[in-house]
Amino acid sequence: MHDAVVIGASGGIGAALVRRLEQSARYGTVYTLSRSAGTIDLTDPASIAAAAERIGGPVSLAIVATGLLHEDGHRPERSLRELEADWLLRQYQVNTVGPALVLRHFTPLLAKDAPATIACLSARIGSISDNRLGGWYGYRAAKAALNQIVKCAAIEIARTRKQAVCVALHPGTVETGLSAPFQGGVAAGKLFTPDHAAARLLAVLDGLTPAESGEIFAWDGERIAP
Repeated sequence: MHDAVVIGASGGIGAALVRRLEQSARYGTVYTLSRSAGTIDLTDPASIAAAAERIGGPVSLAIVATGLLHEDGHRPERSLRELEADWLLRQYQVNTVGPALVLRHFTPLLAKDAPATIACLSARIGSISDNRLGGWYGYRAAKAALNQIVKCAAIEIARTRKQAVCVALHPGTVETGLSAPFQGGVAAGKLFTPDHAAARLLAVLDGLTPAESGEIFAWDGERIAP
């Protein structure tokens, strides 16, 4: 039995993923990493490298369940007039650069001669081709960049780990602190509990093959266009 890793394990979706994985009894150890626990900080490259070194591998599942949408009075930008350099950079730092460095340091831990999966939570809103409304500049752009990094990583991973899958996941709108200010307009039946989201995401991952590596999948298994 190989191990599993959840990064962002103190968040709503991350904690639900941990519970589901531990209940499954499919993994030797389920490692839980989060900034609040002091075990990883996606804004600190040395922290990411150290966390990977402590775990050591082999790992058959790693999920980056982190994200930043609003912080300290900053909210998604509705127009060009609201763009601020520091807030844009902050969104990229957490939503793109941090997960990219996780891919760098945790990919070498993936099992080489067995199925293995590494996934990052992204968002449908990061799809450039699906953008019909505009706005939310920083979050859209950061998630679009993450999707491209996942695609590149999948191509590289396939060269040495033929059974590996590397994907981005859209969990839908989930009752967490990230979505809390924006839940009012969610259609009935489309606001998910963290446990529901975790169960659906794990079911999607279980159904993927290496041929689908590099893609973006929604909670219901739908493939999302880049």
